[in-house]
Amino acid sequence: MKNLLQCWFGAKPKLSPQQNERLAYWSALPEVERTAALERIVVVDVETTGLDLANDTLISIGAVAVVNGRIALGDSFSVVLQQNEVSRRENILIHGISGAVQREGAPPADALLAFLGFLGKSPLVAFHVAFDETMIRRAMRQHLGLNFRHPWLDLAYVLPALWPELMRSHRTLDDWAMHFSIRNEDRHNAVADALATAQLLLAAIAQARMSKGTTSYDNLHSLARRYRLSLESF
Repeated sequence: MKNLLQCWFGAKPKLSPQQNERLAYWSALPEVERTAALERIVVVDVETTGLDLANDTLISIGAVAVVNGRIALGDSFSVVLQQNEVSRRENILIHGISGAVQREGAPPADALLAFLGFLGKSPLVAFHVAFDETMIRRAMRQHLGLNFRHPWLDLAYVLPALWPELMRSHRTLDDWAMHFSIRNEDRHNAVADALATAQLLLAAIAQARMSKGTTSYDNLHSLARRYRLSLESF
């Protein structure tokens, strides 16, 4: 809890003039209209030192863009944030980012600015958004002093809303990937997981077009929200 309080209420980080300029440039970018089919959506996944939102830290960000309804492999992003203390051995065995790679990663402020440069103002998609969003927001606040409020779409709610007959048997990213025969040879690599999630997003868009007559980001977001509220009402 102490780490979490320091992150949100600690002193604002000191950025170089160049870093401040990059941050100001991103902040000034125009917002994207989300009521029509989007030209570009960014699918993201993170790796962390653990699953404790209060104390664990962000290690890496992987992202893949979906542009005009297609995965753009050339429009992808990956970064490892430099760690003062490397994660535990059992954690490294999961994500495969060695202690040496963690120590030699990009300075966190530069890594996050690079992510913002890649993202622009494109909306974000993830599977189980709450974890990814919390870890990224904490890092943005801690290293950039940025209150990162950005649109996110959670496929963990979109998919069962579109395929309600699968809601009880399909709960994880692996469940849904197996259902759609999506292969992921490097599970827990942030970019590989983002790519698998992007393929699920394409399946969701196709199903929403066929069954709901819509593919807009806002409509998919509303669909996810209604499904989440229906779960909370039980």
